[in-house]
Amino acid sequence: MMQIHLARSPGERRVALLRDGELYLYRLERPARPDGVGDIVRGRIAAVMPALAGAFVALPGGETGFLPESDAEGRRIPSEGTLLTLRVTRAAQGGKGKRVSARTPQIDGEGVITPGPDTALRWAATYPDARVISDDAAEVARLRGVLGAKRVVQQPEAFDDALEDEVARLHAAEWELTGGGRLIFSPLPALTAVDVDSGGADPREVNGIAIAEFARQLRLRDLAGPILLDLAGLSVKQRTALEPTLRAALAPDGLTQLLGIGPLGLFEMRRARVFPPLHELLADRALTRGLALLRRAARESAVAPSRRLALCAPPAVIAALEALPEALAEFTAGAGRAILLRAADAEDVTDA
Repeated sequence: MMQIHLARSPGERRVALLRDGELYLYRLERPARPDGVGDIVRGRIAAVMPALAGAFVALPGGETGFLPESDAEGRRIPSEGTLLTLRVTRAAQGGKGKRVSARTPQIDGEGVITPGPDTALRWAATYPDARVISDDAAEVARLRGVLGAKRVVQQPEAFDDALEDEVARLHAAEWELTGGGRLIFSPLPALTAVDVDSGGADPREVNGIAIAEFARQLRLRDLAGPILLDLAGLSVKQRTALEPTLRAALAPDGLTQLLGIGPLGLFEMRRARVFPPLHELLADRALTRGLALLRRAARESAVAPSRRLALCAPPAVIAALEALPEALAEFTAGAGRAILLRAADAEDVTDA
């Protein structure tokens, strides 16, 4: 049984897909800064790049995207200056702009003509039997308008304590394995390396657990591009014997192509880039910390509406929140009053 859980807080949506009660997919969204996947937009060919087999495209909001020749009508890039209706197929990530396709009906319009679906709606379409649970009245009303009243349920907490804990663990570069050992994630601009550390346990047992968890973590963290997996211990021959196990674990994902094992004994694979990986969304530590504090403040305000709250944090955190006024406006709308931002060394939300 699939369930979609949407936890809304000022500036963020956290969406989890549970399969039989276990976390299967997770995505963090910041609605004021959408990833744009699925958007229908008007763009202009800015520079044809024959060496790259495509063209750079000027997109709404001053962004630059890339149109591959294979996604152009008739596999031919139009001349520079041509206006096109485009569909965003890949979010900006890894220092590169959005990828777009011209294989969509050419219609009139300016800017973003039709926004793409958010994660909850996308997963609801993929899993039509999944019930949607949210803790936010506005989100419930929005989703019911698309999915119907019976399918969307409002609860006081969309994430229980166990789910909150598991999602919080995704923020770290290490993941402790059941029975001992851990996965260590090292994302780089060109590739992601994942190491299995047995921690002194039997590598044969650790690797079996690690392979299944590794496949799940690829989905949860939206890791993509070239990926290397270094299992714990074992000879190259012993590692090669685990290839069918790894291939079976990756099969349900649909985005990962296992290329095999290289001369260094590392499994090599490639996962399609679509959505921004979680570590990139969390890279702005000041904003991540600020939104977490704002989430806490919203909870405190709900428990004690009469209290006036101040958010005390280092200047970088305050500046990051001020650069995202939509989040502050959302807090004000929910709490009925603004929150005082105070640059200080204190880490906690305190009374004003």
